[in-house]
Amino acid sequence: MSNNWRISSFNGALLAAYFIPVWTIIAFSIMVSPIHGLYERPSVSIALYANDYLHLGKMATVRLAWLLALARITVVAFFAVFLALAAFSPLRKTSSGGDEALAVALCLGSVLSFASMMMASKVGEIEALRMHAAELLMLLGTAIVMLFETAPKRAAALPAAKAPAAEAGAPAGELSLQQP
Repeated sequence: MSNNWRISSFNGALLAAYFIPVWTIIAFSIMVSPIHGLYERPSVSIALYANDYLHLGKMATVRLAWLLALARITVVAFFAVFLALAAFSPLRKTSSGGDEALAVALCLGSVLSFASMMMASKVGEIEALRMHAAELLMLLGTAIVMLFETAPKRAAALPAAKAPAAEAGAPAGELSLQQP
């Protein structure tokens, strides 16, 4: 294995190993049978919230289910693009290695998990709330690792500020506080 894997890339690959199969299965079960798939454990909070608070009809519920499946497949697609870019060694060495695709997947997945968690809280689905909270924490943890891992690179890219003593032509040993 190559020695230029960053922590965020490895963590993103682990997340992709979880989210790609799980969210694909959930999305395909919704695609095959929208109403039945919407009322399964991973999506039941959204279905109950839509029925209790939004009072959606049958076709509107089917459309909501398809939009949810599309959102999940979109997150899965960005995780797959990230894995493809991270696995291809020349791209990983020369560029960010798919950090943009991972960032989009984390952002969209976090929004979906957070909304699902809030809806589960509102309708009282404790098990769905725990599942969405766990997914949200995994996604946010990786986002935080990405944020702090790239911060030193950005700081190193900024131009270095010159010392005032060096600009005034003073010897490098003198401190600016010793000048009259």
